[in-house]
Amino acid sequence: MAETNLLEKLNGLLPRFEEVSTLITDPSVIADQQRYVKLTREYKDLSSLMKARKEYMQVLQGIEEAKDILVNEEDPEMKEMAREELAANQERQPQLEETIKLMLIPADPTDSRNAILEIRGGTGGDEAALFAGDLFRMYSKYCEMKGWKFEVSSASEGAVGGFKEVICSVTGEGVYGTLKYESGVHRVQRVPVTETQGRVHTSAASVAVLPEADPFEVNINEGEIRWDTFRSSGAGGQNVNKVESGVRLRYNWKNPNTGIVEEILIECTETRDQPKNKERALARLRTFIYDKEHQKYMDDIAQKRKTMVSTGDRSAKIRTYNYPQGRITDHRINYTIYNLAAFMDGNIQDCIDHLIVAENAERLRESEL
Repeated sequence: MAETNLLEKLNGLLPRFEEVSTLITDPSVIADQQRYVKLTREYKDLSSLMKARKEYMQVLQGIEEAKDILVNEEDPEMKEMAREELAANQERQPQLEETIKLMLIPADPTDSRNAILEIRGGTGGDEAALFAGDLFRMYSKYCEMKGWKFEVSSASEGAVGGFKEVICSVTGEGVYGTLKYESGVHRVQRVPVTETQGRVHTSAASVAVLPEADPFEVNINEGEIRWDTFRSSGAGGQNVNKVESGVRLRYNWKNPNTGIVEEILIECTETRDQPKNKERALARLRTFIYDKEHQKYMDDIAQKRKTMVSTGDRSAKIRTYNYPQGRITDHRINYTIYNLAAFMDGNIQDCIDHLIVAENAERLRESEL
């Protein structure tokens, strides 16, 4: 029976949960930060499973007890209470089983991390830069709704507005696991402000969402980093154009997948505090290298799950924003809605929820549960 199979799997995790519970209190483990962080994440996941196990056992026990009362009890009131208890537990059982099945499938270990969000104008010139600016506003509004911290690390503005490129850091709970579905090419169809004939043009912008790397996951020789400082530009306070708070980082890195030495160039003008800008530039460097080194892993996943919505080719067109029709279409799951204005104001959660459901359904099909 399905419940027997699920209980066996949950019971099999109990010894590991008890072992991890002991390990995270061991001083020698706490001293090893890399191992300690990994174990605390595992403990959090196993704790959720053990809580679900307890509830599932209570539901199964409740069903058996209610059935026993209906067979052996004579009191009408007791039988009526048993019928209500049986109905409630039988309704809860399949819901809980689906939840547990998803929990038993190994999650992407990067889902709980903060993220680096990169938006770049693509084909379409000035209109592409304007669209990149619209996407930037959409994500900033969405992050505000979620209560996430959204900070610009660097930006290159377009000639008539928007951005040629803008890079942001997003901090909060489960950021990468939510925003990862936004990676890909976003296409816009609308009449540009520069169009005199009223013709609809198609432009594009690319979005990349990268999981922020932990400091101990990437080996960087900080002594080989070359730093430059420069004056920030643009609107904002007396320090602008007077204090060299902006930082530029150059680092030669050998790509382990290709063997080619690449020069990485990162600029950060996020704050007026030079040390803080250096710290954030280092965080972006770690994330860049982490992403490159783990790309083979991501490619392998994409190869196995050809229809998976959250991984694969970042150059793939994922969504179209059609302004004349007020329509948004996500091409990965054939999701279409006609509330473009609200969507561009940050109301993108429903689309993300549909993508999560599609991915979860695929993961369940791949599993043996």
